[in-house]
Amino acid sequence: MVSMRTAVLSLLLLAAVSMSAIGFYSTKAAADRPQADGYGISLTDH
Repeated sequence: MVSMRTAVLSLLLLAAVSMSAIGFYSTKAAADRPQADGYGISLTDH
């Protein structure tokens, strides 16, 4: 029973780390592109 608890906790820890890494990556990727509204018009100043 202890090994099952360890496996579940390890899986949850791996999932939490993976989701935080995906969130960090998507935030970084979104910050590198210019903002645009829903119609494809970029909101940059020229």
